[in-house]
Amino acid sequence: MIPRADNPACVANIDNVSHYYGKTVALDGVDLNIPAGCMAGLIGPDGVGKSSLLALISGVRKIQQGRISVLGGDMGDRHHRARVCPSIAYMPQGLGRNLYMTLSVIENLVFFGRLFGRNRAERKKRTDELLAATGLQPFRDRPAGKLSGGMKQKLGLCCALIHDPDLLILDEPTTGVDPLSRRQFWQLIDTIRSRRRGMGVIVSTAYMEEAEGFDWLAAMDAGRIFATGSPGQLMEQTGTRDLDAAFIRLLPEEKRRGHKQLVVPPRISLDGGPPAIKAEGLTRVFGDFTAVDHVNFEIAQGEIFGFLGSNGCGKTTTMKMLTGLLPASEGRAMLFNSTVDANDLSIRKRVGFMSQGFSLYTELTVYQNLELHARLFHLPAERIPGRIQEVIQRFHLVDYENALSSSLPLGIRQRLSLAVAVIHGPEMLILDEPTSGVDPVARDQFWELLIELSRRDKVTIFVSTHFMNEAERCDRISLMHAGKVLASDTPAALIRARGKDTLQDAFIDYLETADKKISTLEPPTEESVLFDSRPRPGSGFSPLRLFGYAHRETLEIRRDPIRLTFALMGTVILMFIMGYGITMDVENISFAVLDYDQTPESFDYIQNISGSRYFVERPSIAGQAELEQRMRSSELSLAMEIPAGFGKDLKRGRVPEVGAWIDGAMPFRAETIAGYLQGMHYAYLSELAIRSIGRVPRTTMADIEIRYRYNQDFKSIYAMVPAVIPLLLIFIPAILMALGVVREKELGSITNLYATPVTRLEFLIGKQLPYIGVSMISFFGLVLLAIFVFGVPLKGSFMALTLGAVFYVTATTGLGLLMSAFTNTQIAALAVTAIVTLLAAVNFSGMTHPVSSMEGVGAVMGKFFPTTYFLIISRGVFTKALGFSELSRYFIALAAFIPVLTTLSLIFLKKQEK
Repeated sequence: MIPRADNPACVANIDNVSHYYGKTVALDGVDLNIPAGCMAGLIGPDGVGKSSLLALISGVRKIQQGRISVLGGDMGDRHHRARVCPSIAYMPQGLGRNLYMTLSVIENLVFFGRLFGRNRAERKKRTDELLAATGLQPFRDRPAGKLSGGMKQKLGLCCALIHDPDLLILDEPTTGVDPLSRRQFWQLIDTIRSRRRGMGVIVSTAYMEEAEGFDWLAAMDAGRIFATGSPGQLMEQTGTRDLDAAFIRLLPEEKRRGHKQLVVPPRISLDGGPPAIKAEGLTRVFGDFTAVDHVNFEIAQGEIFGFLGSNGCGKTTTMKMLTGLLPASEGRAMLFNSTVDANDLSIRKRVGFMSQGFSLYTELTVYQNLELHARLFHLPAERIPGRIQEVIQRFHLVDYENALSSSLPLGIRQRLSLAVAVIHGPEMLILDEPTSGVDPVARDQFWELLIELSRRDKVTIFVSTHFMNEAERCDRISLMHAGKVLASDTPAALIRARGKDTLQDAFIDYLETADKKISTLEPPTEESVLFDSRPRPGSGFSPLRLFGYAHRETLEIRRDPIRLTFALMGTVILMFIMGYGITMDVENISFAVLDYDQTPESFDYIQNISGSRYFVERPSIAGQAELEQRMRSSELSLAMEIPAGFGKDLKRGRVPEVGAWIDGAMPFRAETIAGYLQGMHYAYLSELAIRSIGRVPRTTMADIEIRYRYNQDFKSIYAMVPAVIPLLLIFIPAILMALGVVREKELGSITNLYATPVTRLEFLIGKQLPYIGVSMISFFGLVLLAIFVFGVPLKGSFMALTLGAVFYVTATTGLGLLMSAFTNTQIAALAVTAIVTLLAAVNFSGMTHPVSSMEGVGAVMGKFFPTTYFLIISRGVFTKALGFSELSRYFIALAAFIPVLTTLSLIFLKKQEK
């Protein structure tokens, strides 16, 4: 690291700050002054409050209690946050968490450049400079999701540094990153600091060896600061030679009680036995990419074998092939002298696996997790209780036996995960970076268990790690890069072979020798330094930032085939289904007759009905029991009963009665059938009167002649298709819009809203514009379907319909934005938006019943829902030949929804996390 002179000024002052997540205390009355112009570090394991404190300092998270001053102002004041935001760069915890995985390296950088107000020339110069400094230039067009972990972190740093900040805040930027990438990362930080002498850097880390290069440190535990000073001061204060030991010595007594110096006893070789693992020419190819290239090594039984390598070098792929989870393209993998077969469960029972993420069931207790895995590995039922108690005692889990695994401290959860991995007594244990984020005391306790398993139980340990002090505890280690094993030997032998002082230096030397493109970054020349003399972007509205979000969202939609297909084809598919499926036409009514008369008059009456296009006659009914049975089975919608003497009564001028039984399960259909039947009955009587007396008797003083002004054929498809278009244009656009925002919350990229100068309005409109465009494409497709597939003529102004659609989809996507403010998961957003849009659109917008006929809450909802107005526009244009002048007031009503929904979204969308 570049040495810094002491600076009495502080870049951040923390005064009695506390922070809570529900009942969990994240920060407990923290008081801290972080010096300016230096590399300041927060050290400690996961879960002690480092991330929460950095988020509060950066302004990303809202201050609950206390006061934080950064760059000379109160971070609780939103005006000060807006002023200093362009001067702060914040890189959240997690590999590439501030990145967009479908965007390429250069597209991510351009996006962040726009957010910080950089014009095209500035963006190009700055991105070229950063890509060259980080070695990412050859990968500028590669999607971020296809970068290794180290590359993602370097790209994340480039995005954070795109605007030359005064304060750089890095939350565990190198967690899970290999030593070479870590060294290059800190070289890049030194390069930036050499250009910006006054820039402050605040970093949180769990790697003590890299913290030794910082200028100033604050050690944290349980939400409190328990030590501050330079690394040298802390080591001098504790009388230790490294920061790991100093941190342990500074911990409260109850936290370090029982800790002792870890000693690894020599391994006793098991002569004569076959190797536990053997790889012969092991190769794995994905398309034209070779992930593992003819790997050869052996691991003896009972050996602790470390697996080190650069990110993306093929370690995980090799582990999967060795355990049968992934077939090899070439070569052979052997476990215990047997070729690996994915279908051979007997081999798998001899192996235990512990992933980095601790594969535990959080809703189960410690005992229940152990019992579940014991059953999964088919331990005999009578052995399970005893084996669980044995493991609980051995791994010091007695005090946590009935505690939920989700409530355990990180170190205890780590021990439980190891206990789960060995519950079935495996002969080999595979561990994938098992100690990431764990404090030094818990890490030593964990390794004490591993050493005991190896030396006492002769369990073969195959472990991957990025901690060099852990690698030194292994019997042998293998160094891997670019799919090839570079060397396999004892740590001491590898150090001697390279003539280095430390394993980390030897490891990096091996990598640099294997790949000549890897090199130490050269100090920047004065000409290459980009000085920013322009005023920094303010908090006012910026079309450039808005366009940045709109362009980025457009790229993401185009590159997500599922989302794009759903956006464009979802409405078309639903239009087919709903256009044909939702109909108010009542036709092809099946009926049958129970004819007790059997005369020409009764046959003539039946023929009068069956000749209609509305009715379809079925075989006659033989009796009352059959009538009941056929009506119950829904075979018949109408059953008629003609009494005996029907024809005779007609001839004598009497009034015979005819019974009609209608299936009333669907009231609207039953009512329509009754109307059809009455009409057919009166038509028969009129025809009978003409045949008998030559005219139809007048029964009233005046006749009413009914004509349909619109939809003269009285076909429901002419009403339903124009109504389905508004329904689909609220359902799918609103869902897509809500998911587009909530997806950022789930992935963590919403941090870019909190940590950059972009305003809420720019974010909302920028996210909304691409979905408005996609929705309008869907609208044109729906109109074409209505005209050319369903045969519904467009009688009015197409331009008027299009203008209404623009207002409408802007309102419906705005509704999706509003829904996203209340949900934090995509499932919740999908469910809430679908329910709200469908219920209101179908029931209260006039689709089946006019809004004017509604009362109470239904009438209010109808008047204050956009579908109501676009439904009138759609039906008016399609069936009534209406244009701009007749529909102007409905355009005004739709347009009014846009500012209202946008304002509500602004109110509920916060610029800080809670």
